Amino acid sequence: MTVTVAVTGAAAEAVARHVPQLVADGVAGRITTQDETLWGPAAEEEAAKRLGWTEAVAVSEALVDDILALRDDLRAKGVDHIVLGGMGGSSLAPEVIANTYGVELTVLDSTDPAQVRAALEDRLATTAVVISSKSGSTVETDSQKRVYEKAFRDAGIDPTERIVVVTDPGSPLDRSARADGYRVFNADPNVGGRYSALTAFGLVPTGLAGVDIAELLDEAQAVTLELALDSEKNPGLVLGAAIAGTAPLRDKLGIVSDGTHIVGFGDWVEQLIAESTGKDGTGILPVVLDVDSYEVTAGLPDVQIVRLVANEREVREGEIEVSGSLGGQLLVWEYATAVAGRLLGINPFDQPDVESAKIAARGLLDARPEPVPALFTSEGVEVRTAGGLEITEQTLDGAIDALLAALPENGYLSVQAYLDRPALPGLPAIRDALARRAGRPVTFGWGPRFLHSTGQYHKGGPAVGVFLQIVGAGGEDLEIPERPFTFGQLIQAQAAGDASVLAEHGRPVLTLTLPDVAAGVAILRERIG
Repeated sequence: MTVTVAVTGAAAEAVARHVPQLVADGVAGRITTQDETLWGPAAEEEAAKRLGWTEAVAVSEALVDDILALRDDLRAKGVDHIVLGGMGGSSLAPEVIANTYGVELTVLDSTDPAQVRAALEDRLATTAVVISSKSGSTVETDSQKRVYEKAFRDAGIDPTERIVVVTDPGSPLDRSARADGYRVFNADPNVGGRYSALTAFGLVPTGLAGVDIAELLDEAQAVTLELALDSEKNPGLVLGAAIAGTAPLRDKLGIVSDGTHIVGFGDWVEQLIAESTGKDGTGILPVVLDVDSYEVTAGLPDVQIVRLVANEREVREGEIEVSGSLGGQLLVWEYATAVAGRLLGINPFDQPDVESAKIAARGLLDARPEPVPALFTSEGVEVRTAGGLEITEQTLDGAIDALLAALPENGYLSVQAYLDRPALPGLPAIRDALARRAGRPVTFGWGPRFLHSTGQYHKGGPAVGVFLQIVGAGGEDLEIPERPFTFGQLIQAQAAGDASVLAEHGRPVLTLTLPDVAAGVAILRERIG
């Protein structure tokens, strides 16, 4: 099954304007042959070691038999529940793949104590854990590995029989895991995390969980030739031009799932595009929407709607429509993002502002300063501000109104919930209410997972965002073995660290801390509408 990209309106004009030049410049063929010069001299060093994803299908085929053999071995021992400990590119693609195939995979991409504890208490006796980290030094993933090692030992289970590691060859995790006797799968080191869907990072956890990963690779293989050809029908060139070539640039990309069989694809695209393009004061901000979300029909001049559909059909005026297989779309969107980087004049393979929040969080964990006093408390919710946000009416309504009033005409609101994701499935609904109230695009992200996704765009992209943090406090904490901090302290430091970095970049931040999460969430939903 091929991938079809249909365009109308400003997107069609962008395709007509840019694709012939992209073809003349041989961009598709040069991406495929890993030409690092495509994005300018400043990007060459990074691009030279980040284009391995173009051959991921061929490289990954060699992994399939080993993954399936391990799956069969685990099942023969009664192990049929797979947990994935990973962040960003290590978790977003596997979640989409597993959900699309209807296979259970517990994705633990959080440091929330309640969420970690719930995962630990779920079928430990029949559980295997995939610890997935490209660098091998990600603090969240290291903490997840430590807590599962202790849980297995406490249950009389050898962790080396139940923990599988996916990492780059030679990483700190690769060396320590092999020394400790763990089963290790190495991924291609020439693939960045957000482009790693079709590498070991996407295939090991989903293959162990029961996904037909050979079929997934076949779907991607079916579009590889088309993507390599310098043709005006190349879906990677068409999609890249449509999302990054509009004039003026429609830099908010509304992603709507409308009949597609692919589940949660917008969450993966969100990281791929935001982290790849959001830098040097420019970028494209993906906004994951429902078919009836405010932004879909509001006619906002800076919003481009992309509709993911089951089959090619008549395209709604002004929209982009994409259909096709999961494996095919993963590869097409990766090509399109690389093309978008060239059109925007940025390096689509680095993430210069991601590290800043990690450094800030680590500093808070090391120094352990006293918490910043609340500006005021309203209805049991503690209110704090940063980045120059001023509140005149000291109520919850006044605080939210002040944040929305700080929105620029071309701005967006980012909601960031540092809470237990599985326990609060309805919370993202506040996104739609806030969008209607603000009249502007609103994104919703779970902390700290979004730090490895849209976090780059928030600091490095256009300075037009305002930020609402929702942070839990007061719940039962959870120790991290052999670490001087707990999961609760870690997630608090991550929220506070990111707020401080956003403030340093001049971004207004409203932090609402909920000592009683259930009651606080109910109040917020009532106040937001």
